[in-house]
Amino acid sequence: MTHYLYLVRHGEQQDAEHGMEDGPLSPRGIRQVRMLADRLGGVPFTGTYHSPLMRGEQTARVLAERLPAIDPEPSNLLFDCIPSGPEPGTPKSFEPFFHGISEARIEAGHAQMDDAVAEFLSPSRAERHDLLITHNFVIAWFVREVMDAPTWRWLGLNAANASLTVIRHRPAKKPELLVFNDLGHLPAELRTGLPDVLPF
Repeated sequence: MTHYLYLVRHGEQQDAEHGMEDGPLSPRGIRQVRMLADRLGGVPFTGTYHSPLMRGEQTARVLAERLPAIDPEPSNLLFDCIPSGPEPGTPKSFEPFFHGISEARIEAGHAQMDDAVAEFLSPSRAERHDLLITHNFVIAWFVREVMDAPTWRWLGLNAANASLTVIRHRPAKKPELLVFNDLGHLPAELRTGLPDVLPF
């Protein structure tokens, strides 16, 4: 049967611009998530899983306040991570990103995402609608996997705060990317988490 994955990036984190690795959602982040919940109303979610980091957990909690049918569960497979390092073919412009990131951290991130893909990106015996509340790099890795793109291609894929990405996986077919970084539920002033170079 068809398996739908709804990948959501957490809402805007408070003081994220000051280098805090984790923290609660900002007031704007809470507004983002409430509007996302309104967007997702009516989806018959089968399971809801979230990153155990504070911003992921709070996003799940705010969603559950508006979507009482969901029962979010933490999953270590949805932690923020670095899913791969530089390799042949990686554009040189991305190399500075990896300065200061240890091989051990990269290996752990890659192993995590191998397990996450095996766990979540698969057909189902019954139709499923699973909600994954996670982080930009995790969403980028799932998109790269679905598109069968080179390993480094998760770099440069950007999912905004409280954005929606949807993947469909049907039996005997490759998974399909239906939606990436959909922000239709957010007004312009609530669209955060994307590169500052955008002209809009």
